[in-house]
Amino acid sequence: MKVRKTPTASAAASAAATVPSAELSKALAEAIGLLREERIDEAEPALESILARWPGQPDALHYLGVLRHTQGRIDEAISLIHEALAAMPDFPGAWNNLGNVLLLAGRGEEAAEAYERAVQVGTGGAVAQEEAVRALSNLGVLHRKLHQIDRSELALREAVRRDPDFADAWYNLAITLLDTGRIPEGLMAHSKAVALWPEEAQSRQEIIRALTRLGERERAARLLREWLTEDPGNPVAEHMLAACLADSNAEASAGDAVPARASDDYVQQVFDGFAASFDAKLEALNYRAPGLVVEALRATVGAPQRRLDIVDAGCGTGLCGPGLKPFAHRLAGCDLSEGMLRRAKTRALYDVLHQAELMHYLRTQPLAFDAVVSADTLCYFGALDEALAAAHIALRPGGALVFTVEALPESNEKSRVPAHRLQANGRYAHGASYLRTALAAAGFEARPLQAETLRMEGGEPVPGWLVTALKAAAGGTAT
Repeated sequence: MKVRKTPTASAAASAAATVPSAELSKALAEAIGLLREERIDEAEPALESILARWPGQPDALHYLGVLRHTQGRIDEAISLIHEALAAMPDFPGAWNNLGNVLLLAGRGEEAAEAYERAVQVGTGGAVAQEEAVRALSNLGVLHRKLHQIDRSELALREAVRRDPDFADAWYNLAITLLDTGRIPEGLMAHSKAVALWPEEAQSRQEIIRALTRLGERERAARLLREWLTEDPGNPVAEHMLAACLADSNAEASAGDAVPARASDDYVQQVFDGFAASFDAKLEALNYRAPGLVVEALRATVGAPQRRLDIVDAGCGTGLCGPGLKPFAHRLAGCDLSEGMLRRAKTRALYDVLHQAELMHYLRTQPLAFDAVVSADTLCYFGALDEALAAAHIALRPGGALVFTVEALPESNEKSRVPAHRLQANGRYAHGASYLRTALAAAGFEARPLQAETLRMEGGEPVPGWLVTALKAAAGGTAT
């Protein structure tokens, strides 16, 4: 589910009803086009200029609310869309977008009311009916998040009844059915989504992950091999197949070796694919890693005084930025995903952002930072030796390294299983003893590891380690 940025017939009709010429319609189309292309820095003044010339213009209010949503200014987004709806209460697209923003704000009941209103008013022309179907699909996703599975299925089946060619609704219905263990029905719904949406890798990726959560890893492996037959060398399919085989009894074939780390192509493709919905998805999973690393930094360096040079290694959309900024004299971020970095830029918190692989970036920044912080990025590495060595290079004497990784289950920790393991979710888990050994080998003095829950996944807590380590000060001892 995502906020719609494209102009609709409803928007054009509203503009035509309030302006005696085509001037406003043209200005709106240009501004919304900039927003659709994620050219936020240009779209914002364009929409504000429209409102300066035509105060209260509802379409401009609506799309400025959409823009505020992309900036993370949720309260402003809600207020602006409400103001727009006061002037055009029968615009289903705005009701649908309001539901999406309310959901991001954690106001699920109000979001459901907004989606239902979009369905009620979406009885006019073809565009209005299309928005009503989208709202039904979003309502189905919301009910699933609230564990109201019967209501989720009902809304999604109504969506595909109204528009049998709407792939999103078939995909969401597939996830709901798989979450209840109805695998044949779920796979059939997924097959319809793929047939209608052949270029969308993310839907197939999510459905395979759902199968692995249900323990159907042999079926997941079969779907992944079919995917690789259609698209040889696809980095997402290759990594997911390796993860599926590493964490199951599914039969491996020649060339199915477990990779030492997730490939750069895998990371870029996956995170570019859901950059727009990343923050909302993690919010729904009760994602704690950014807050954990910020508190660990505070415990290490004391109260924030804006005096440290900090790098957010694997910064993503910049979720750590608000917590790190008060500590930073200079805040840098690096990430492989261009889509993620575009989102991070809109926060206006980072002094510099680099599209770069984490280890390469750190190696090229010798003695540049007082703190290296990495929330849930090193879980895409198996052995951490090179990454820790790169962090050591980038840190000044006495500098702090703070990161999170997923925790290797205790049964594996005590057995002969390697101290890092590729899991079915595509991420690596690490053992406590391995972390201590690897940190020491890289020249760090580790603080006691903290066992934490990083987020929820499939209704279950994801255990992890919060790691803090120090590089020796100039005198030779970490402080």
